Order: sequence, then structure tokens, then C-alpha cells
Amino acid sequence: MESISLLLGEALSPYQVTVTPSGHNGDCQVTLKNPEGIVVLKRGFNRAQLGDRRQLTDVVDGLHRDLLIAEGRLEPCVIAALRNAGGVRPPAL
Repeated sequence: MESISLLLGEALSPYQVTVTPSGHNGDCQVTLKNPEGIVVLKRGFNRAQLGDRRQLTDVVDGLHRDLLIAEGRLEPCVIAALRNAGGVRPPAL
């Protein structure tokens, strides 16, 4: 679990990433704090998502998107519009 925290920390720098067990089904919670120590995001994931390279990439992409939304740099409606415009995927964040 510590190596996953380190990988997420590198991918989501400058945010501080904490991964903690959550529940009894192998779930965990990922918490991101900004450099000032304020919690910006909390998301729950299945541990299997963090153990598989492809799924971990999807987790990081989703957290990047959620950070942009939380910081007000991207509106959720923009993401929906991009998805509905001819199957175009939003740019990687």
C-alpha cells in the first residue's frame, strides 16, 4: 500500500496523497491535500484498481480531472459536452 501511495504522490504532485484502508472488502480511501494541508479530494477505490497498472492509470486520470473541477479550472458540463460531441474523449489531464 505504501508503494501505491508513493506512485500516486509522484503522479499527483504537489498534492499530498494518503491511501488508507476503508471497509472490509479491500476498499481504500485516497485523500489529497493541497500544499497548505487542506483536504481537496477524498475518493474511495477498490484495492484491485490500485494494484493493476491500467486501472491505476485510470484512477490517476480521474483524480486529475476531479482536481481540475475542485479547483474551478474545469466545469463538469464541459466534460459532458466533450463526451457527447461525436464520441470525442476529453484531453488527458
